[in-house]
Amino acid sequence: MNVIPDITKFCHRAAALEAELANPAVYADQRRAGDLARELLRLKKLMTDHDRWQAVQQQIAENEQFATGNDTEMADLAKAELGTLQKEASKLAQEVQLGILPADPNDSRNTIVEIRAGTGGEEAALFASNLFRMYSRFADTLGWKIEVMDTSVSERGGFKEIVFSMLGQDVYKKMRYESGVHRVQRVPATEAQGRVHTSTASVAVLPEAEEVDVQLKPDDLEITVCRASGPGGQGVNTTDSAVQIRHKPTGVIVRCADERSQLKNKTKALRVLRSRLLVHKQEQEAARMTAARRSQIGTADRSEKIRTYNFPQNRVTDHRINLTIQNLPAIMEGELGELLDALMTDDLNRRLAETTS
Repeated sequence: MNVIPDITKFCHRAAALEAELANPAVYADQRRAGDLARELLRLKKLMTDHDRWQAVQQQIAENEQFATGNDTEMADLAKAELGTLQKEASKLAQEVQLGILPADPNDSRNTIVEIRAGTGGEEAALFASNLFRMYSRFADTLGWKIEVMDTSVSERGGFKEIVFSMLGQDVYKKMRYESGVHRVQRVPATEAQGRVHTSTASVAVLPEAEEVDVQLKPDDLEITVCRASGPGGQGVNTTDSAVQIRHKPTGVIVRCADERSQLKNKTKALRVLRSRLLVHKQEQEAARMTAARRSQIGTADRSEKIRTYNFPQNRVTDHRINLTIQNLPAIMEGELGELLDALMTDDLNRRLAETTS
């Protein structure tokens, strides 16, 4: 992608934002001030990437000139650097292309992730726990923080369900591509005859809502408390700390029992509820027929898969972009960069095609 657009209008917009944010009156509306600050940050990145792209293009031109010169040593050095420079230029061009597209307001939000075991019984629950570990490792590499909201543990230590938040920079921007049904093909630990089984787990990724996004009326909430069950220690199992909240207008139900404190569980449950309702609200505004969570996870049937993890063949295949990577152990250790970069590139190309058609 060597041809990139003129960004003059974006530079003018950045200057206007800086002037507006210099006015103390803007901060009377904290939400608007935050939106403007995030937009300015995005535009500054666009300008930085554009400047760097121009500099790298200049270096490429100079290296190409040296590569055809009479100085053999200099020509070899120039040729050796060209590959690296061209890769950097291509990556920067992609960043600039992405930067000129309208920003998704959810990109900078923290994220609520829900993983549920699907088809496959106990093996599906174990796979769900593998996915949680994979995302935890991925979060560690990016300096993100994970906070478990609720869990339902299976007999062999897997997860029938786990809900957790991910906090950090551009969490939703990257994690959004994980929504869907994930399929695993492997020999389960419980399989005596060594046969390969197929199981699934569903992943739903929700942008975390703030209180200003979704107003919860007390009369619309039905809150019940009960004794937590399952692993968690004596303090959890002997107190009425679990909290379940039902949103009466929509029927959405959330539950949190991970903390010993009833108040902490209620706070976490409200965070999950707001995020689900925000997605519901955004889907309605977009005139879609179903809420985002249902469209993301479907019924967890094998035929709805977005990705397959095949252990006998050491491969991961993302069916949305027909990409196969022959390094399954690395993926399961959280090395998702290659996968997510490819998905983001495909998304970028489709969006660019839509804006230019």
